[in-house]
Amino acid sequence: MIQIGTSFKQSETRLVLLGSGELGKEVAIEAIRLGIHVIAIDRYPNAPAMLVAQESRVIDMLDAKILEATIRELQPNFIVPEIEAIHTETLLKLESEGFRVVPSAKAVNLTMNREGIRNFASKELGLKTSSYAFASTFDEFAEAIDTIGIPCVVKPIMSSSGKGQSMIRQTSDIKSAWEYGQTGGRAGKGKMIVEEFIPFDFEITLLTIRHVDGTSFLPPIGHRQVNGDYVESWMPQEISNLALQKAKDIAEKITSGLGGTGIFGVELFVKGDDVYFSEVSPRPHDTGLVTLISQNFSEFSLHVRALLGLPIPSLHFFLPAASSAILLEGKSEDPIYVGIESALQIEDSDVRIFGKPSIDGKRRMGVALARGRDVADAKEKANRIRDQIKLK
Repeated sequence: MIQIGTSFKQSETRLVLLGSGELGKEVAIEAIRLGIHVIAIDRYPNAPAMLVAQESRVIDMLDAKILEATIRELQPNFIVPEIEAIHTETLLKLESEGFRVVPSAKAVNLTMNREGIRNFASKELGLKTSSYAFASTFDEFAEAIDTIGIPCVVKPIMSSSGKGQSMIRQTSDIKSAWEYGQTGGRAGKGKMIVEEFIPFDFEITLLTIRHVDGTSFLPPIGHRQVNGDYVESWMPQEISNLALQKAKDIAEKITSGLGGTGIFGVELFVKGDDVYFSEVSPRPHDTGLVTLISQNFSEFSLHVRALLGLPIPSLHFFLPAASSAILLEGKSEDPIYVGIESALQIEDSDVRIFGKPSIDGKRRMGVALARGRDVADAKEKANRIRDQIKLK
């Protein structure tokens, strides 16, 4: 029988969030709704999840000693990584001692590094991927590009949100791509991956839930990225039955291989009926923000239910739906938002302001959500809502 204690009592069920951004905030809300005591951790104070959690800590999660000491002090029932910039070897060690890492320390460790997950998917599981090569020096980088061919996509093996990623369309791009990639890695300069460019029809996220009763899939999410970072997503993405089945087969294999329970964001390229594995996140996915309006249980609610071992009843989808990132630009230690009242006059819409404490340049500060007659209508609404909201 699953038991959940009472927060701030001896019986409390403790969940530590490693990463407290906008996705972590929604996980914290869902966990608190079920009576869980949440401790939000990030590298800076007043991160979004810290605004709703019962406790918070500010630490460098890439520092193995600090991370281990913090976890041992807090003694959580669940460790839930929500970002990739974590010293994952420490999580492997802690899991071997009995700490519960969600979905698993193996999944978190492998997916933090593109070299690890790509080799695991391609060489160990035999999944269909683009051709790829790794390079530690500029000479190796140039040689890999010559082998893979132009055009190709290059990025640091350890980065997120498109940082350090670029497309090489001609040989004159090679040097600048290398230099840019060396600035985008989470651990500074380092190894790069060179990937064959697949002229895909579209890219999807297949949210895959491993839970007590098996594996479930949400309808495919289409999305658009700019410089490798999510800007809008929609459900459902139109896809052939054959391609969808291939996508599910790939998602089943990669998530089963990684193990554990929780939600996984499996990213796939689709060209006709062919499907290629791209990446996987062992946590809620930013493109999955659309699930806040597309269905009765969001990806965040499903993640918490799965990690607790709770049943997941039949899902009800309020489709079609779309999300659009509210990407604002400015410099402020006290951001003030205007336009929310006009944005919410749009029917079947919603807005989330993440509550990030500051902005310096461009930053994703919220998300616009909408349902429509069809995907095109939902996208148009979400983008119209997004454009209403400004910084004062």
